[in-house]
Amino acid sequence: MVTDYPIPHFSRRQALALLAAFAVPCTSRASQPQRIVAIDWAMLETLVALGVMPIAATELVQFRKDAVEPALDDAVADLGLRGSPNFELLRLLRPELILISPFYARYEATYRSIAPVLSLPFYIKGEPPYQKALDAVSTLSKELGLMGKGQDVLREQAALVEETGHSLQTFAARPIYLINVGDSRHVRIFGADSMFGDILVRLGLRNAWKERSRYTFAAPVPIENLAAEPDARIVVISEIPVEARSGLKNSVIWQSLAPVRAGRVLMLDNINPYGGILAADRFMRLLKAAMLSSAGETP
Repeated sequence: MVTDYPIPHFSRRQALALLAAFAVPCTSRASQPQRIVAIDWAMLETLVALGVMPIAATELVQFRKDAVEPALDDAVADLGLRGSPNFELLRLLRPELILISPFYARYEATYRSIAPVLSLPFYIKGEPPYQKALDAVSTLSKELGLMGKGQDVLREQAALVEETGHSLQTFAARPIYLINVGDSRHVRIFGADSMFGDILVRLGLRNAWKERSRYTFAAPVPIENLAAEPDARIVVISEIPVEARSGLKNSVIWQSLAPVRAGRVLMLDNINPYGGILAADRFMRLLKAAMLSSAGETP
């Protein structure tokens, strides 16, 4: 009996990555891995921070939009969705190491059947993630034989936290809401268990939101909750959805918030809310620039 199997379709970028895979012989796992795939975005950032470009990663179009940094080579193959990657392409790419986090434990056995796996935690409910991002740098740099580079990254991070915190101490009097805008009536608010909230505390600034972050698909917090701290500053992280922009302009609730009326709203460019060390780096740089440029505002 003859059975017809579907012929897989690969994009031009995936095809080029596949050709490169067969052009490079597989090396022994006894040496440091060279052909690395990143499923988790925080792990992807950690890898690139160490100066290593993966051969493949997931949801690259969305990553380039949401995270912006780091810049990825065009040769990096796109494996599709983080939650359901293209396993056929992954096998054909012959990776020597696959980077995931516990978010992807569902497929860990499948990944391990393809190549060795390194799974590191970043986001655990109720726990601040920044130290985990630092620990990931140390662990991955050891795995790759790049301990010197890892130490450089950690020293640079420590210096950035110290310098940024010092620069922003004049703003420490007011608490800060860190939000994403979901629609004209709802926001996501980042608490101490988010990368942004954790960094805020390390900079010596106060988070106006005392509860945990709510990582759901839809922004879960009504905008009126931002009225709880009338003296606060609002920092909007990442672009506001087009459909929400006009809604906010016409929203009586948004326009009545004390920080909005007083002009204490700062806008930051896109940053990956599930990021690692480079998302933390980008957040500090953008926050510092935005706050220092709000010259006419009372700190």
